[in-house]
Amino acid sequence: MYFHGTSKINENNHLEIGGVDTVELVKKYGTPIYVYDVALIRDRARGFKQTFDKLGIKSQVAYASKAFSSIAMLNLAQEEGLSLDVVSGGELYTAIAAKFPADRIHFHGNNKSKEELELALDYNIGCIVVDNFYELELLEQLTLERNTQIAILLRVTPGIEAHTHDYILTGQEDSKFGFDLQNGQAEEALRKSLESKHFKVLGLHCHIGSQIFETTGFILAANKIIEKLVEWNEKYSYFPSVLNLGGGFGIRYTSEDAPLTPDNYVKEIIIEVQKQTNSHQLPMPEIWIEPGRSLVGEAGTTLYTVGSNKDVPNVRKYIAVDGGMSDNIRPALYEAKYEAVLANRPLAKVEETYSIAGKCCESGDMLIWDLPLPNTVCNDILAVFCTGAYGYSMANNYNRIPRPPVVFVENGEDQLVVKRETYEDIIKLDLPLHSKINL
Repeated sequence: MYFHGTSKINENNHLEIGGVDTVELVKKYGTPIYVYDVALIRDRARGFKQTFDKLGIKSQVAYASKAFSSIAMLNLAQEEGLSLDVVSGGELYTAIAAKFPADRIHFHGNNKSKEELELALDYNIGCIVVDNFYELELLEQLTLERNTQIAILLRVTPGIEAHTHDYILTGQEDSKFGFDLQNGQAEEALRKSLESKHFKVLGLHCHIGSQIFETTGFILAANKIIEKLVEWNEKYSYFPSVLNLGGGFGIRYTSEDAPLTPDNYVKEIIIEVQKQTNSHQLPMPEIWIEPGRSLVGEAGTTLYTVGSNKDVPNVRKYIAVDGGMSDNIRPALYEAKYEAVLANRPLAKVEETYSIAGKCCESGDMLIWDLPLPNTVCNDILAVFCTGAYGYSMANNYNRIPRPPVVFVENGEDQLVVKRETYEDIIKLDLPLHSKINL
């Protein structure tokens, strides 16, 4: 049995997280419920930041808030000295509501609207990561109207794609994101940006994949980018002050996963960039990274109450819980795998293999296939680990099921940071068929 962070079995033989008994959390808040181990999030954030500090490298570690965004989470990121990566007006609005420092906000996205860019300019955020020529022209127009300047990074596709232990090297990246590094698009974008008095071109950004367990992909991407920057330095007398190598650092969902520690990822990236810049007698840029899943993924545990069961003789035994694809769509969306235990009796002898079904009216609503558990009965509490990334942020109201609450636990204390939705919340935007709508 593998536990993350502060999770352990306490004197009551219950699962405990952050010094808080999960059975007591269920009594207090009900199920389903997302529980976050705050100490683990802090530890991961410091693992990234302190490695840069120890090696004397200027950096920004930007939390990729798409993994899990809420006001309390952004408050926590600010406490840990992180920067912030947002990808929509909604995420930016949450950052503004959380009073996150504007100069540490970076705005991503492949189709930012005029209104979203205006919000970013109004808040005077630290950097916009420009993704395409449409956005470059729109941003030029908006800054011209305001007679202002904005710092930008240009997102490039370096022809490297990495996932888990695999990486793919292609001549021309097939991606909806960024300017292609090989076909001249990136150079044209750089030239246009440098010609504009409204842009402060900080440097380049790339993101090569997700759930990456090795550093090979990052090293190859850095090589290809710096190789191109050497050419541009000679041609335009330009070398970036910032090189953002994105995120995608992997986490352990199951025993099959073997990710590196935060300091290992950072060290390998720094060593390679230093090696390449030194060999070309160029200045070492500031390194930015964007961990999201790797900060919050393992810190999250979802607690469910077991309900019905179904035994298909010689085929499968099902047990159903009071959540499912409405609070964790990842298994249905791309066959994501998880591990789980009974939180109320984690040490009980394993006797059966169950498949964990959600309650949504969808045959694909299965959270875990073939999970070894004790003989499980109604009202047992199932704890599914590593749901901190893309659980709440991708939650939905399919079947008009309210989204669960979020509770932070740390040092024996629990704090409700997102309320449970109610049925009233579900219908609050609805209007009757024959209502008079005042626009």
